[in-house]
Amino acid sequence: MTADPVTMPADTPVQRAAQAMREHDIGDVLVVDDGRLRGIVTDRDIVIRGLADFEDMSTCSLGDVCSDQLLTVTPDEEATEAITRMREAAVRRIPVVDGDRAVGVLSIGDAAIDRDSRSALADISVEQGNT
Repeated sequence: MTADPVTMPADTPVQRAAQAMREHDIGDVLVVDDGRLRGIVTDRDIVIRGLADFEDMSTCSLGDVCSDQLLTVTPDEEATEAITRMREAAVRRIPVVDGDRAVGVLSIGDAAIDRDSRSALADISVEQGNT
């Protein structure tokens, strides 16, 4: 799990989230309202729901593009169970929540490192991004 996820309110401009993704070398931002998890925005969401639908991205906020039907896990949930749920839902990232507060994000890269540190996906996941 990646602890201390980047969180932003739903009214944050998408451009600011994209900048945060670049600054932190991450592929997602968690969307929160009053500290409560509302959704997740991935780099792919920005393209598929943002660029594809908005002619003027300056009017596009995280609330416009976030996935709000969330699959979440708790910090004490077994990694194997979380990975199975990710596979069944065909998601690459899953917020880790304690109550309604986000405490981390589990990605397929994190899972690969944990399960088989010699796999190609694990090797890719530990490398610095090419920003």
